[in-house]
Amino acid sequence: MKCKVCERETAANSEYCELHEAAHRNLVEKYEDWKKALGISWKEYLNEIVKNPLTGEWAKEVAQRLIDEEGK
Repeated sequence: MKCKVCERETAANSEYCELHEAAHRNLVEKYEDWKKALGISWKEYLNEIVKNPLTGEWAKEVAQRLIDEEGK
């Protein structure tokens, strides 16, 4: 299968390649910290990730993909 973001081959049991899977895993793991600190929703968190200039490209791409999927 192809990664939902970049068309690379997916990692085992994932919708993403290894790089985007690692970014997705980090996004999910760090959300609780952001939620606790800022009291923001998942969608608000993803928007903040996309806007943050210190966020890596892989994470931004995954966050944008998740935002786009929720909008459908």
